[in-house]
Amino acid sequence: MKRVTLFCDGSSLGNPGPGGYGGILRYGEHEKEYGGYEKDTTNNRMELRAVIEGLRLLKEPCEVEIVSDSSYVVRGINEWLDGWRKKEFKKVKNPDLWQEYIKVSKPHRVHATWVRGHDGHKENERCDTIAKEQAEKAKALRNA
Repeated sequence: MKRVTLFCDGSSLGNPGPGGYGGILRYGEHEKEYGGYEKDTTNNRMELRAVIEGLRLLKEPCEVEIVSDSSYVVRGINEWLDGWRKKEFKKVKNPDLWQEYIKVSKPHRVHATWVRGHDGHKENERCDTIAKEQAEKAKALRNA
């Protein structure tokens, strides 16, 4: 099974507001950057969307290390998800995205690692830049 690292970040200009996400998939020496946006969303939704879209890009089952500055995403993946499933996502924020995450993560072995945001972590800083650029695109479209 290939070992892949998925660095990701989300951003929203207002919470809710226009938002963006960005990520870097790394396999050995190969890297792929990706990003996207939504016109009206929250920061947590963009953090989770960054993970989902990164996993969606994988063409085969992989061992995936997700690196994120979102404790919501990291703890959701590593600690809370099983409990949320048992209670059928009652009183859970963003159940649609968590259920989407379950589908796209199914073929993979996933573990998430938290890193401090805005602390000089090279890949996290790059993902933050991508996410903010995408959020600005969403803002421009919303204001057009």
